[in-house]
Amino acid sequence: MSSGPAPFSEIGRRARDVLAKDYNYDQKITISIPSATGMGLTATGVKRDQIFVGDISTQYKTGRTTVDVKVDTYSNVSTKVTLNEVLSSTKAAFSFNIPDHKSGKLEIHYLHPHAAINSSIGLNPSPFLEISGAIGLKELAVGGEIGFDTASSSFTKYNAGISFNKPDFSAALILTDKGETLKASYVHTINPLSGNEVAAEMIHRFSTYENSFSIGSVHKIDPLTTVKTRFFDNGKISMLCQREWRAKSLVTVSAEYDSKSINSTPKLGLAVALKP
Repeated sequence: MSSGPAPFSEIGRRARDVLAKDYNYDQKITISIPSATGMGLTATGVKRDQIFVGDISTQYKTGRTTVDVKVDTYSNVSTKVTLNEVLSSTKAAFSFNIPDHKSGKLEIHYLHPHAAINSSIGLNPSPFLEISGAIGLKELAVGGEIGFDTASSSFTKYNAGISFNKPDFSAALILTDKGETLKASYVHTINPLSGNEVAAEMIHRFSTYENSFSIGSVHKIDPLTTVKTRFFDNGKISMLCQREWRAKSLVTVSAEYDSKSINSTPKLGLAVALKP
């Protein structure tokens, strides 16, 4: 892994993964079919309430080029072409959606031993511009991001963050929502061999002086079984159990209960990921 900083979007990622990753309260099935020829196929279906939606995506790799195509149940087609090493440590990506003729976008990603820069621009008469960057090292990084809408000549976002990472813990501080919200997160690895972790996040909103927090944990029952728990200050309690019943095939059951709402019905979700 590179010794340089990760992109700005990765600041606080370890804590977010503990607190949010894999929780799902719908019925979801994913089937992935890899191929030795460089083309892979993935089909996903989600039943939410009484509505079923799905998509089929394929990825083709050849040399330095990767092509991703996805078609959903509403006949929308998303395409992304990624070119690696167009310049030293630089990759470019071009994406568009059909039938949205204004969805074209060009992205540039640059990695340096002491910097990571991502930028994108919409390919239309009034493009949306985004740029984010992080400087520092793998252990300590400072970064920010801005978004600018040329149609209204206004900034849509400007955020900043700092992270401190070690193999057994990670701490992050992020100023988001145009400076209106401050998020502090921390994750600690209790047992490096088993991967057991605990994480916490606190959020302060300057405009309303509101504070909220959440804590979560990951427990490896055995090499094939993972249990996650999550508690919010608003009384919501979540739990997840994930089992790898065969190589790279997972069954995940999630549940959430609102302890402060007497008449609330617990949320239940099932996700099955199959990879032959």
